[in-house]
Amino acid sequence: MDFFGVLTMLGGLALFLYGMETMGNGLEKLSGGRLERILEKLTSNPIKAVLLGAGVTAVIQSSSATTVMVVGFVNSGIMKLTQAVGIIIGTNIGTTITAQIVSFDVSVLAMPAIIIGLLLYFVTWKGIRGFGETVLGFGFLFFGMVIMSDELTGIGSFPSVERLFSYFDCTPADGVMPFGAVMGALAIGLIVTMIIQSSSAST
Repeated sequence: MDFFGVLTMLGGLALFLYGMETMGNGLEKLSGGRLERILEKLTSNPIKAVLLGAGVTAVIQSSSATTVMVVGFVNSGIMKLTQAVGIIIGTNIGTTITAQIVSFDVSVLAMPAIIIGLLLYFVTWKGIRGFGETVLGFGFLFFGMVIMSDELTGIGSFPSVERLFSYFDCTPADGVMPFGAVMGALAIGLIVTMIIQSSSAST
């Protein structure tokens, strides 16, 4: 991967994160200020709260955004701590759906979503505009994912990359996972996610 390839990959990451932010803003506008009341009704029991957290995170692809939003609701008294715990547990489940989404060919959805979302974004009615912003963010998110995937295709065959990841091979030996490799792999995931604030992008 050359210098321009690295820039392209980082550009894809930027589009992914921008799409995530745009989609979250669109969903907030689409709710028309009713989000707090909706959440209160949907968190009446722990099972509903977990499912809600998983669903919201699967849609906006950001457990961080969901968690921050929930903490804000708790601080403002809209939601109780017991309700928030269920949602936060659900956000971690919702994040794992990203791996399944990546396995699908989402490139065919990206550009139509961007075009449709951009057209709807210019509609003056707030509800339609919020929907357009949500669709636009969805398109940017998956377009960024496609760019990153294209640039990273084949990088796993590079000798230097193979050597790097061989240090973090967590394959069990005699039924026991190597402690050092596991800790190293966890540290990489932790640091990258702390920097870019998105476990979905890391995945």
